[in-house]
Amino acid sequence: MPTDQPPEWVLARRRAIGARVRQARHDAGLTQEALGERVGVDHKTVHRIEYAISDPSLTVLLRIAGATGVPLAHLVSE
Repeated sequence: MPTDQPPEWVLARRRAIGARVRQARHDAGLTQEALGERVGVDHKTVHRIEYAISDPSLTVLLRIAGATGVPLAHLVSE
């Protein structure tokens, strides 16, 4: 696992994805806890994704898309 800070463009994309996840969760009327339960992760993991602290796996992103009714492409597109 790399210990170096990722380049700024990676951090910017991570923040954009997190913002889209947060908006999709709000639009679906879900709390971080409720989304975490539907996705199979802890609510702290949802928080870390939304605030760009950690990178979500593709599986988690697919589950978030399904739980919020938002296409995966919307969550990750530029």
